[in-house]
This record gives sequence, structure tokens and C-alpha cells, in this order.
Amino acid sequence: MASVFGSGAGSKEDWHSGVLGRMAIAAEADMLARALEGVFGPVLLQMGRWGEGKELWPSGSGRRPELIAPESGSGTDLIAHLAQLPVANACADVVLLPHALEFSSEPLAVLREADRVLMGEGCLLVVGFSPASPWGWRAALSRRRFPPGLQRVISARRVTDWLNVLGYEVEPARHGLFTLPFGSAPQSRGLRRRWFYPFPAGAYLIKARKRLYGVTSLRTRSRPAVLGGAFEPTI
Repeated sequence: MASVFGSGAGSKEDWHSGVLGRMAIAAEADMLARALEGVFGPVLLQMGRWGEGKELWPSGSGRRPELIAPESGSGTDLIAHLAQLPVANACADVVLLPHALEFSSEPLAVLREADRVLMGEGCLLVVGFSPASPWGWRAALSRRRFPPGLQRVISARRVTDWLNVLGYEVEPARHGLFTLPFGSAPQSRGLRRRWFYPFPAGAYLIKARKRLYGVTSLRTRSRPAVLGGAFEPTI
């Protein structure tokens, strides 16, 4: 059993370039492309590295986010603690958290920072692993963290509850990653459910809209810079 569930060693970057990482990223990129349909706004922000640079975002669309991560790497625009961003309030139209809550020891603080930098009526996107799936089971049973660096798996229901408390309008979660988290040979990419796949999806994507109730939100031509704005810590 240890040989099966204890193979999460290595860096997150190494895992991303391996078979399991490539399958997860491909499935999640497919979910993100569908979730971005009908989402507009020029200022996009990704909190946390996942994959190589900004590869989760649809290629050829011309839409690329500012990438903030606690570590350096390809495509990173700013190195910062995700629970304390040096970014102005209400500056982003879209904020993506690709497993950022699961890799943080302070998931609620990270979520509050995402809420702080997102404009009213902006779109928040959260990607995570499903606890009640083979991917969640492996994360829970692994002696070493799987994927490397993962703190905990957080269910879509819990994230939805947190967003409801913050006043978001939350859509039903999207699901993908219909493959098993084992093996060294490529499986089917698992973008969509196959009729013979009996297990729950390994990953989810939550799309939520930040609502400003009782306030008329007027967007002006002048908005604060995304990066380099005065740091205002979350309370």
C-alpha cells in the first residue's frame, strides 16, 4: 500500500510535468475554457501557479492574466504571499484560484484576498480536487502529500458555503478529470465523462459572481493598477 499511496514525493513543478499532472491540467483547462464563455473584462488575475506559466488559460484567445505566486517560475509576474497581496482593492474583473486554497495553510485568508481585489460584479473561479473521488482518496491516503505541497482537499460544497457567506452568486460546480490518479503511462485525457468510467470526477470548477446589493457600481475609465498598488491587508 505504501508503494501505491506514497509516491507523491518531489516538487510540484516535477509533478506538473509528469503524466498525472498533465492529465489534471488538461482537464482543468477544458473546464476553464467553458467557464470563461460570456465572461468579459480586461483585467485578469491568477493567484497561484498551476502548470507551466499561464497554460490553464485558453490559447489563441489573447487573454492572459497577471500571475501572482509565492514562488518564482515561468510566467510569474509578482512573487507575493497569497494571503497578503500587494494589489489595489477592486482592480480585477476575473480572479482564478487554481488549487490555491488547497495549497495554502490559510485558505480563508486567501479567499478573502481574492474577494478584496475583485471588482463588484466580477467573476471568481475556484479549481479544486473532489474529496469523494479517486484523486481525493489518494490525497487523503498518501503518506506523502499528493500532489506535492497539498495541504488539504476542500470540497466544492465547502467552497460554495464560504462564497455564499461573502455574498456571491454561485453557479453549480463544473466537473472534470475522469481518470484514475495512478500509473506512469498516459491514459485518456479525461476531459469529459466516458460512459464506462464509474467514479466521480477528480476535479471541480466553481464560478461565482461578486454581487453588490443596494449599491450602483459605476466603472470608470481610470482604475487602479493591478500590480504595484498600495498594499491594503485583509482584515
